[in-house]
Amino acid sequence: MAKARARASARKVKDKWKAKNWYQIQAPSLFDNAPISETLSDKPDSLIGRVTQISMQDLTNDFRKSHIKLFFKINKVEESTASTYFKGHTLTSDYLRRMIRRRKSRVDGVYDVETKDGAYLRVKPFAITEKRIQNSQKKLIRSVMKETIVNNGKAKTLNELLKEILEGRTGSEIYKNCKKFYPVKRVEIHKTEINRLPTIIIEDEKPKKKEETKETEVPEKKTVKKPKTKKETDTEGKEPETKKEETKEKPEIKEDVKKEKEAKEKDEKKTKKPATKKKTTAKKKTKTTTKKKTATKKTKKETK
Repeated sequence: MAKARARASARKVKDKWKAKNWYQIQAPSLFDNAPISETLSDKPDSLIGRVTQISMQDLTNDFRKSHIKLFFKINKVEESTASTYFKGHTLTSDYLRRMIRRRKSRVDGVYDVETKDGAYLRVKPFAITEKRIQNSQKKLIRSVMKETIVNNGKAKTLNELLKEILEGRTGSEIYKNCKKFYPVKRVEIHKTEINRLPTIIIEDEKPKKKEETKETEVPEKKTVKKPKTKKETDTEGKEPETKKEETKEKPEIKEDVKKEKEAKEKDEKKTKKPATKKKTTAKKKTKTTTKKKTATKKTKKETK
């Protein structure tokens, strides 16, 4: 009897793997809802709260950002897709070891920032100098880092701030501001942690402008393609005639100008001709006088 009961209980036990289903995890709108990975679960509610990790290279296909690790947390499950929100990011340990060397000082900072849309996150930047520096210089660098990060957080939304952090624009801005006090070799944001999601919904302004420009361009193209009226066709037929008349008048004007120039040249030649004749007559008179003088001289010699 005991053996029969054991066999019956063994038959009742089901395979847990067969009861589970596959779910696809998607990234948030910040990363264009790209697929991250797939997971197994027997119930959709058991997926909520799970954290997945992926490198930025695998998500965006940019090999230059392989040292960035992104963390996403599941908050919704619809059918076979699980939506997430951005939890934070870190840099890999080997990337940090490459930057830190001997006879150089590292300046770390931890700052809590509140964004324009009500989100609350913690940012951990660090700066590396070319030489060892004093504690007073480290304080100045920390104050510059805090000012830039807090001001950027107040003026921008969470998505805008995260884009600048992941692309390295905030690090370059801190680098420029720190140069005034001490030349820094490199500035990186080592870690971010989101403690509170945004409470106010603020849409981005840039995509709206692009949509408005596209909408204005479409009706302009349609107006060009409208059929033309009879009046427009008549006016179009008359325009080339006027152009032809203008082209005909232009050579006539040129011919008149040429005739006037020729007449002026003829008048100038006429005025110059009598002056030349006088000169020739004067030359002839001089020749006759020289001949007479030679003749008189000969007669005088003969008389002698």
